[in-house]
Amino acid sequence: MIESDDDAALVARARRGDDDACRRLVERHQAAVARTIFGMLGSGDDADDAGQDTFVRFFQSLDTFRGESSLRTYLVRIAMTTALNALRSTRRRELRFVSDDSALEQAVDPSALVVPTDDARATRIRHALGALTPDHRAVVVLRLLEERSTRETAEILQIPDGTVLSRLSRAVLQLRTSLGPVWEEFTE
Repeated sequence: MIESDDDAALVARARRGDDDACRRLVERHQAAVARTIFGMLGSGDDADDAGQDTFVRFFQSLDTFRGESSLRTYLVRIAMTTALNALRSTRRRELRFVSDDSALEQAVDPSALVVPTDDARATRIRHALGALTPDHRAVVVLRLLEERSTRETAEILQIPDGTVLSRLSRAVLQLRTSLGPVWEEFTE
């Protein structure tokens, strides 16, 4: 008997303990999870840990996944939550060791964010993205970098559509200001 390999069938097989189905789900969706994690955290150990944690949390919650959203959307939501938690945890650790805001800004390395190219323009973009609050960065990553709809972004972040739009508006304003002419290149 040949079993279907669509997400619903793979989830059903994974629920029954089928290791091959679990592996195929990871292979199928790891790129979307990686884009989300790297967009929020950049590359490095924290991002690797968050990526692994995303799939661990997914497989732990497999029995409660109802399929109301696509599996990819569900996984990106877990990835975004995991990344936001990692950012908050990092910030708490930094606040323990840094007492004033100016020193904290110097301690945070927004250049760790990954943008596809490696030139001066990309460095400016990474710094500008890193300067956004995690909530604003999440909306930018999903809407502008992953090109998700407002509705999908709201679903992933579990916030109202209007909140997505207002955060995006504020983030775009901040990015326009900090990037200047590079903003036009970034949005092309």
